[in-house]
Amino acid sequence: MNKQVLKEILSWVLVLVVAYALSLFINRFVIFKVEVPTGSMENTIQVGDRVITYRLSYIFGDPEREDIVVFPYPDGEEEDYIKRIIGLPGDTIEGKNGIVYINGEPLEESYVKEQLDQDFGPYKVPEGHYFMMGDNRNDSLDSRYWMNQFVEKDKIKGKALFKYPDFKWLN
Repeated sequence: MNKQVLKEILSWVLVLVVAYALSLFINRFVIFKVEVPTGSMENTIQVGDRVITYRLSYIFGDPEREDIVVFPYPDGEEEDYIKRIIGLPGDTIEGKNGIVYINGEPLEESYVKEQLDQDFGPYKVPEGHYFMMGDNRNDSLDSRYWMNQFVEKDKIKGKALFKYPDFKWLN
């Protein structure tokens, strides 16, 4: 094998190694994917949808109401959940007559599948914590039902950016 061929092969190996290392870095520190196993976020996110999540969303700012975020299940951190932030630190959250109220004001929610069928609260969100709910309010295991009702800011793994197809037709 001549030197030119060997040099070309080594350059391609180097490119592949760098690309692989870069993809590992990006997946570990910048973005990650989540596959949604339940219908708790329907109609926004369907069962089986894949979602790209941005890990760096809250490095320089705080989560905002209505952000969709990924975090470990507060009552047993072995599983990740994806929910919408409804209550911010210091908020009082209550559900009455099918409507969610934040600090006594009704929350406008165009994304919910259907109105609440049960009242809840009021709950006061502690500093540094968030109150999470699924968009499919009547079929969502969320802050209303957890023993550890609130999610700490440091536990939020990232903000959902977009859904992408599963590309099963390529197989």
